[in-house]
Amino acid sequence: MPQQSIPAVLVLADGHVFFGQAFGKIGTTTGEICFNTGMTGYQEVFTDPSYTGQVLIMNNVHIGNYGVKEADVESNSVKIRGLIGRNLEEQFSRIQANGNLDAYLKDNNLVAIEGIDTRALVSHIRTKGAMNCIISSETQDVEALKKQLAAVPDMDGLELASTVSTTEEYELGNPDADIKVAVLDFGVKKHILQCLVDRGAYVRVHPAKTPMSRLKEFNPNGYFISNGPGDPAAMDYAIQTVKDILAEDKPVFGICLGHQLLALANGIRTFKMHHGHRGLNHPVRNIITGRCEITTQNHGFGVDPEAVRQHPDVEVTHVNLNDESIEGIRLKSKPAFSVQYHPESTPGPHDSRYLFDDFLGMIRTHSN
Repeated sequence: MPQQSIPAVLVLADGHVFFGQAFGKIGTTTGEICFNTGMTGYQEVFTDPSYTGQVLIMNNVHIGNYGVKEADVESNSVKIRGLIGRNLEEQFSRIQANGNLDAYLKDNNLVAIEGIDTRALVSHIRTKGAMNCIISSETQDVEALKKQLAAVPDMDGLELASTVSTTEEYELGNPDADIKVAVLDFGVKKHILQCLVDRGAYVRVHPAKTPMSRLKEFNPNGYFISNGPGDPAAMDYAIQTVKDILAEDKPVFGICLGHQLLALANGIRTFKMHHGHRGLNHPVRNIITGRCEITTQNHGFGVDPEAVRQHPDVEVTHVNLNDESIEGIRLKSKPAFSVQYHPESTPGPHDSRYLFDDFLGMIRTHSN
């Protein structure tokens, strides 16, 4: 809690109002409210581009207690639109930290509110579903905030990936590597790229709207379709690019938004989930091996289970053990697969990092 207490207010689209104290930047912010159940890794979560457009509830009681560190990021800035916590801490215990959470949020122009009963708030969102909200530490005029909130667009139908994608191509890894992977960046996390490089791939990261002709100029051995924010069904340009990539008959791997785009490119619809999956402890069963994995997740859209199971060329590979939602698919006729969760797991358990090995192994097999 900051030394000087400034009142703040949180207003939900359904009319519920919560009062607390300001943290971070003094101001007003809006977005779709969501919650993450992870106890650690808050800085990696805040900088995940997939959270663009969202106001985040961190459900753990204390957030900020180990400070912030320059290396603990997944992009070049904080991507959430606002932060809600029970206790947001200025003091921290980690000697390696570069500073405290309050200063970090101010540096990134992020409005936050603390002193909220996050258990009650998360319970409400789980019951009522995701909705827009507004946080303000500038005014306590609830009726004025409700009017401002009414003008905020819904996440359903919103295309956000192109707003967080790189604007210029860049390359990582050893240029002399025997495997080259073309990455379509819809909001890719740094550690996804690192997982590819660590396994011997040389990657070129391309802006979201890169045409297929440019991707082919890299002469890649395989293609990676990244995670990212927003509604995948609103990304006609990306769906067409994935179709073009599949026509190349080279190995393809998609994560999160990339999973949804692979489904859409095969005529399988996506849908807006009730409140999404976000956290570090979601159980998933690998149908192929029969083994279970504890996974990191962050998504508010999903793939239609019935449409997947009725598709003659698509096979379900992973399912969520909490709600039986589709967590992974692969094509029967092409070397292409995807998962809804985040195997790079920063933060989170490393149960699923074998998927990067599978992708590189598929490339080597396909290239021989």
